[in-house]
Amino acid sequence: GTQRLPRLVGLSKALEMMLTSRPIKGSEAHDLGLVDAIAPANELINTARKWALEILECKKPWVSSLYKTNKLEPLGEAREILNFARAQARKQAPNLKHPLLCIDVIEEGITSGPRAGLWKEADAFEELLRSDTCKSLVHVFFSQRGTSKVPGVTDVGLSARKIRKVAVLGGGLMGSGIATALILSNYPVILKEVNEKFLEAGISRVKGNLQSRVKKGQLTQEKYEKTMTLLQGALDYESFRDVDMVIEAVIENVSLKQQIFADLEKYCPSHCILASNTSTIDLNLIGEKTRSQDRIVGAHFFSPAHIMPLLEIVRTKMTSPQVIVDVLDVGKKIKKTPVVVGNCTGFAVNRTFFPYTQAAMLLVEHGTDLYKIDRAIVKFGMPMGPFRLIDLVGFGVGIATAMQYIEHFPERTFKSMIIPLMQEDKRAGESTRKGFYLYDDRRKARPDPEMKTYIQKSREISGINVNPKLANLSERDIVEMVFFPVVNEACRVLAEGIVVKAADLDIAAIMGMGFPPYRGGILFWADVLGSKYIYSRLEEWSKLYGEFFKPCAYMAEKAAKGAPLSSGPMEQTKSRL
Repeated sequence: GTQRLPRLVGLSKALEMMLTSRPIKGSEAHDLGLVDAIAPANELINTARKWALEILECKKPWVSSLYKTNKLEPLGEAREILNFARAQARKQAPNLKHPLLCIDVIEEGITSGPRAGLWKEADAFEELLRSDTCKSLVHVFFSQRGTSKVPGVTDVGLSARKIRKVAVLGGGLMGSGIATALILSNYPVILKEVNEKFLEAGISRVKGNLQSRVKKGQLTQEKYEKTMTLLQGALDYESFRDVDMVIEAVIENVSLKQQIFADLEKYCPSHCILASNTSTIDLNLIGEKTRSQDRIVGAHFFSPAHIMPLLEIVRTKMTSPQVIVDVLDVGKKIKKTPVVVGNCTGFAVNRTFFPYTQAAMLLVEHGTDLYKIDRAIVKFGMPMGPFRLIDLVGFGVGIATAMQYIEHFPERTFKSMIIPLMQEDKRAGESTRKGFYLYDDRRKARPDPEMKTYIQKSREISGINVNPKLANLSERDIVEMVFFPVVNEACRVLAEGIVVKAADLDIAAIMGMGFPPYRGGILFWADVLGSKYIYSRLEEWSKLYGEFFKPCAYMAEKAAKGAPLSSGPMEQTKSRL
């Protein structure tokens, strides 16, 4: 707690443990003085009993940790440490109140004594308990544990089959990341590529991913070498005859994927799960030339696949519940949070967030400063703004993805010429050191004055004039105009049964797009603001700036009743799951 921990391990270490919630190993806890002794699991009760008896017999001292002072720094030094911790907390978590309250409570105990500290702790706890942040984080905690409960799948008595060997097709950024995640969890993996050069590059990427962990102290050299023995390269399908699961991670090309899945059906055993990491292509289309649609499933990882915690498991109408149970089990074993979603363009996360960058583009075309937009979105709590994100992903991927949404949802997409104009000048984002930002050798971004020229050219082509109101938006208005269209699309995803429940979409937004967890997820945050407010704002903007902002029928229905957006369709649509 806030009073005893600093007295047991010292103020600096206690602050680090409390403010980062980073666990420590038993040996370190013993060295620090947090625990008195370490005992093997089978001797724990006997050791504790013996220790208690020795205290009773006065063979060992009875120490009240609340009144220990030998590890506390002198008051002046302690205040310096606390002030430094405050500055760090304000810098790293500017929207959060509880780290600062925690520091205040610790300080009270040091300056006024532990009893005063405990009273202040009780008051602070009661205050925080009623806060939106507390409600949000509690919601996230339970929702994350609820993503693996899928009605009609996980409640019908099916047990996960043992997956002994996995094959990954494609050794690019995604394929190598997926292979890394699998071997780190002790799955033997075959990594297939089309030629020796690409195969070597793929294996080198996996080695690089693991070596990065060795450098950070997350993996020993011995474990690195042992883990690499689980990876085997291949140039054909001969070694696929005994695999239990295949994950395809090649380029987004329909005919190529169709050919691959037809080949997999020939070479893999009949029980083998055939998964695709596609982020945009309809799974029914991918499996069109096979007779194995009951075992075809989407396993959509987020880049970098060995680091990002979300796994979207995409199910078609024909995917068997057994396959879903198996992939859920693999997801947990490779330390991902799996969310089961239905089959549609963009699935759950990318579909929900496609208006995110489009809304930002619309604002820029109408006069809002693009760097002001990014700053406002980062201040809200996102890891980066929409334009910095486009640079990171790359213009090629951005355009290809945007084309999918323009094709499937033409009535609610905003078409901007800014990126095509930049592409003409060989700008492609961070990879070319020039995108919406300029990048130095260390990939550090800085604003580019030349962007004004591209924006002006795009306005001329689109026939858009600068709107003085949009040119002077407040940070709050920017956040709302960027995120309310995302909330609108999230409502459609929920109404169409693409996700089982709103909480799954909240977790997907946090883990797939970096939505701030202390806001509870996209729909939880929306419900804090209220369906009526969001509907009225979107309705107003749709009249001023077009169909892009038009609220969907589901939102209109919830707003009319003053109901939470997360409550789900009144007449529950038969879920696409």
